[in-house]
Amino acid sequence: MRTPRTTRRVAALATGTALTALLTAAPAGAGTSALPVVTATGETAALHDDEAGGNSDADDPAIWRNPADPGRSLVVATAKEGGLRVYDLDARLVQSLPAPKPPAEDDAPGRYNNVDLVTGLRTTAGRADVAVVSDRGNDRLRVYRVDPDRPGGPLTDITDPAAAPVFSADQAEINDQRTAYGLATWTDRTSGRAYALVSRRERTRLALLELVPAAHGRVGYRTVRTLDLPSSFRLPDGTTWRPCAEPGELPQVEGMVVDPATGTLYAGQEDIGIWRLRADLTGRPVLVDKVKEYGVPGTYDEETEECVPGTDPGYGGKRLSSDVEGLTLLQERDGDGHLLASSQGDDTFALYDREVSEDNEYEGGFRIGAATPTLDGVQECDGAAVLNAPLGRRYPRGLLVVQDGQETPAVPDGDGGTRTATGFKFVDLGDVVDAADR
Repeated sequence: MRTPRTTRRVAALATGTALTALLTAAPAGAGTSALPVVTATGETAALHDDEAGGNSDADDPAIWRNPADPGRSLVVATAKEGGLRVYDLDARLVQSLPAPKPPAEDDAPGRYNNVDLVTGLRTTAGRADVAVVSDRGNDRLRVYRVDPDRPGGPLTDITDPAAAPVFSADQAEINDQRTAYGLATWTDRTSGRAYALVSRRERTRLALLELVPAAHGRVGYRTVRTLDLPSSFRLPDGTTWRPCAEPGELPQVEGMVVDPATGTLYAGQEDIGIWRLRADLTGRPVLVDKVKEYGVPGTYDEETEECVPGTDPGYGGKRLSSDVEGLTLLQERDGDGHLLASSQGDDTFALYDREVSEDNEYEGGFRIGAATPTLDGVQECDGAAVLNAPLGRRYPRGLLVVQDGQETPAVPDGDGGTRTATGFKFVDLGDVVDAADR
């Protein structure tokens, strides 16, 4: 999630023109303002990142399909210190689960960052669909069983109480918050084993964790291996470039998704671009696309706590404006489909060919504009999830759910300002596919 910090901003972010309600094909060579526009069909109630709102901040969604009744499918979404939210397909709140309290008064509280799903996970109580969450505040994974008919709400915490920190050695290190951050799940089709791939905040490290059964139907995890992505890059002019950041920070990864058919992981290193690598974290990562700001020098100003950008040498990409976020996979039955990425810096979404043999070629993009004066568009999108399957009469062609970083209308905070408001937008996937095909 983009924060008020500007330490990762090394160039001015592109700004779009006024949104149009009509889909218009982007002519060759046109900028992002000419991308086609789709609109949301629904949105969740706003979350407020203040004391009155329980420090709730929308971040990342996942879509669980109810196989017995697709129209009763659910959206599971993280709300940072506000824990988890579960919504129905009308974007109505079904369940709210708090994040864990801090172990001691001066310790960091639970903070749910990203969420993904595993279908048919093996547990000691039988197979189960589960939601897996990265708890940044405690540097752990949390696992929730999904049962749509359970009284009191569909999610039940089945995390092994003995689950250890993912990256930290002790509570003091946890409190520094270089902890579990981005997350994607993966089930190896050869072995049937289920995994979570987790990134580390303010570091380039990725960890592969196997989800393992524990006593009484609970689920734990063990580290299989780790991999560090680059933090500095050789430019065509022979110089070495590092993205500007607060001293001590490295370019982190958040958005991740695994293509289950090929075991390919796509990881969004926020200020760099999208990496393609094996989900088992072996082999050599390949940079699929770069952000526009790639290669731009910057100087960190201690007084303003901002980066002052230098001259753009022109080595960046053309489609993504940092941060690159919200990676999700639009799968099609014939094996085709798209990798979807949120270009957070200019409020657009990019689509890449799913096929590695096509080198994940860029195939277009879109914006999410305002449907009505109250159902606004999407700005600064963080997490995203797509499901290309019928979901009852409301979404017969599937669903896209995205985080909205600037929910409107604004709510006064009582001190002359407005409350920070975020939420999730529901978009008919058929509209996105139609726009992409134009």
